[in-house]
Amino acid sequence: MTKWAKSLIRLSTYEVETLQKRLAEVVTRRTHYEMKIATLDAEFELECAKAAADAAIAHMLPAYKHGFKLRRDTAVTDLDMIVNEEDGIRDQLSVAFEELKKFEHVAEVTQLKRIAAQKRVEDAALDEAALRITANNAKAQRRA
Repeated sequence: MTKWAKSLIRLSTYEVETLQKRLAEVVTRRTHYEMKIATLDAEFELECAKAAADAAIAHMLPAYKHGFKLRRDTAVTDLDMIVNEEDGIRDQLSVAFEELKKFEHVAEVTQLKRIAAQKRVEDAALDEAALRITANNAKAQRRA
């Protein structure tokens, strides 16, 4: 494999690995926000249950509900941005992986062509040696 092919493959592999790390980080953030939304929903249900049992808490429930909606909407907006970021990284990773495969294919084809050329040279050398042996055997038979 040539140096340029190794360099391109190494660079492409680095890019793929970097994108995979970014994707893992984004997936972790997405999971965090999904858990945050689920926690907010559970807390709201708990407050609603408490409000059903206590009139003082029921009186403050509309304010809690307003705050809950604001916090939840913010978390959902952040989650949507993270999902869009994840989709973009997945697209970039797909393109980078395709590029890596192209470079690997070019390197493999180049290597196969080099091997085929070496075999042709070797076959030509063997053919020449066989012709010399045949010629020497013919000379030896004429002398005899």
